[in-house]
Amino acid sequence: MIEAVIFDLDGTLVQTEKLKAISYARAVTDLCPHNVEEKQVIEAFRKIVGLPRREVAQALVDKFDLSARASERMKEFGVSAAWQAFVQIRLQHYGRMLQDSDLILSHEWPHNLAVLEEARNASCKTALATMSRCPQAARVLEILKLQDAFDFIATRDDVERGKPDPEIYYLVASELGIPSERCVVLEDSPSGVRAAVAAGMWCVAVTTPFTKEGVHALGLLEERWIVDDSSRVAGVVREMIVERQKER
Repeated sequence: MIEAVIFDLDGTLVQTEKLKAISYARAVTDLCPHNVEEKQVIEAFRKIVGLPRREVAQALVDKFDLSARASERMKEFGVSAAWQAFVQIRLQHYGRMLQDSDLILSHEWPHNLAVLEEARNASCKTALATMSRCPQAARVLEILKLQDAFDFIATRDDVERGKPDPEIYYLVASELGIPSERCVVLEDSPSGVRAAVAAGMWCVAVTTPFTKEGVHALGLLEERWIVDDSSRVAGVVREMIVERQKER
């Protein structure tokens, strides 16, 4: 049976993956030695979304030849690698976006948020497992008025290894006191799906334009548990819970 519903944040409860893509694009534009269009960066980001920050940053530094100019900014940020300087520039752009409450609210995923409300109304334990850092996650939750919506919140700051490693989901299950096999996860990215499945949890993937292709290509979930139209997600989650109830 299912006793807990665990949610990813970026790309699941709010479309911050889109905002992050834009912030990466602006950071690339700041550093790129040649002309580059925002859509080129966003398309490149689409192929690596969900990977650990270092891997995303290094991939973009290499693809758009940012190393020299990023290296010139390392002292400014007190870092020792070009990709780290690039990340700091990206975070400056993203931080400015997070100050715009209306922008964040305009990018929420209402159907996924409805699943959260339904789970809470059903007295099911709820948790958040996000690869955002704690201050960023807290800011988004504040804007969405979800600070008190979860029994436990885990961020990138709470684990040594990010998704697709299952560490964050093991942590959530432990803190909730609920076995992994009694948890269902709502994720959007290939790395998130990998993490949930590796932790022994049930998973429903609600894809976005950034993650749809990658999630289907994984082959880790039955197609019925992959939702490309978010208006269907509540029904799919209910179906999974009912199916798990039969296994008691």
